[in-house]
Amino acid sequence: MLPKSLKSFIPQICVLAIIFALACSVALAQNQQQGQSNTNTQQPNQQNTTPEAGGPQGDIGPIAVPKKKTEEPKKEEAPKPPKKVEGMPDFSIRVNVPLVTLDVGVLAKDGGFIPGLRKENFKVLEDGVPQTITDFGQIQAPITAVMLVEFANNDIFYQFAYDSLVASYTFATGLKKDDWIALISYDIKAHILQDFTQDKRAIGGALSTLRPGMAMSAETNLFDALYETLDRLESVEGRKYIILVSSGRDTFSKRTLDQILKKVQASKDIVIYSISTGQAMRNWAETHGYMRYLCPITDFNCGMTFNQADNQMKTFAKYTGGKYYAPLFEGSFRDAFVDIANTIRNQYSISYHPTNRTQDGSYRKLKVELVGPDGQPLKMKNEKGKDVKYQVIAREGYKAKQEVE
Repeated sequence: MLPKSLKSFIPQICVLAIIFALACSVALAQNQQQGQSNTNTQQPNQQNTTPEAGGPQGDIGPIAVPKKKTEEPKKEEAPKPPKKVEGMPDFSIRVNVPLVTLDVGVLAKDGGFIPGLRKENFKVLEDGVPQTITDFGQIQAPITAVMLVEFANNDIFYQFAYDSLVASYTFATGLKKDDWIALISYDIKAHILQDFTQDKRAIGGALSTLRPGMAMSAETNLFDALYETLDRLESVEGRKYIILVSSGRDTFSKRTLDQILKKVQASKDIVIYSISTGQAMRNWAETHGYMRYLCPITDFNCGMTFNQADNQMKTFAKYTGGKYYAPLFEGSFRDAFVDIANTIRNQYSISYHPTNRTQDGSYRKLKVELVGPDGQPLKMKNEKGKDVKYQVIAREGYKAKQEVE
């Protein structure tokens, strides 16, 4: 039991407790209202804020946000063409600068190729005017060639036919695997015995069909056969060679010597190597007084006929930058073809833009010389210090293009 002194304070204590409880409830209500208003003001701010691109963004929002697309650069407007002046026609300028390319062989006296020469050692003259060499290099390439072989049916010319076979077989045995060779024989007309092939056996098989006495005609129409061969080679790209195995006589061609010479001069990237046949028989007939039997009865000067034939063969070779050979014996044919192989497979390639750019279809004469630093003819010495005699082989000219109006 409480003492009487405390009992008198109980009513006062109850009143104070009630007042304290009322004050706490009012304060709590005010705090709750404040918290709700703060929450309402924060929510719109969070909704309007865009998370940074590229990764997680806190408790709200996506776990990963795709990266922002980079803005495409603005396209620059193409410059507007200048306004056309009334009365002034449209025009354009086009310059067609011709380029001449020469294959040049430089051979020692023994027929061997002389390597190691530089651009400065070569001098090119076109119609006597020095030209500036723009491209130069030493090349070693496979052969692309046609063997054009005379093979007529004439008992008197058996030796000529035999020489043709010896020459053809000798050339075929020296071919390499990368060489392309075709075989054409001719009498009154040309016969394609084998188109271009890299198979030496195919060439040998085609040659085996050539048998003395089995030709179609006794005529030897050289001009027609050579003209047609040049025509066929025009569609073949790159450097081409014609190995012409022939007596050089033409008996019944539709085309004249003048026509075939113009065709040879106009040929591009084609070089002719002429192998004359029947030289041993001609020498024997001339020394024994039988020369007249080598020609038809209507030919009253057989010696002159063969001299003209030799000149024709030489001219074909000279015009195109080739060589002429007149082997006497079987071994001489091999020497000739070794020399041809050295010349064909190893050459210098020279290109220049002619100073005369007129496209008038005219024939331009060419001359290639070797010069030293002083501009004088180049002198070369061998390992023993002796002068080396050399021969420069290049075509003697070309026909300029005819400008079409």
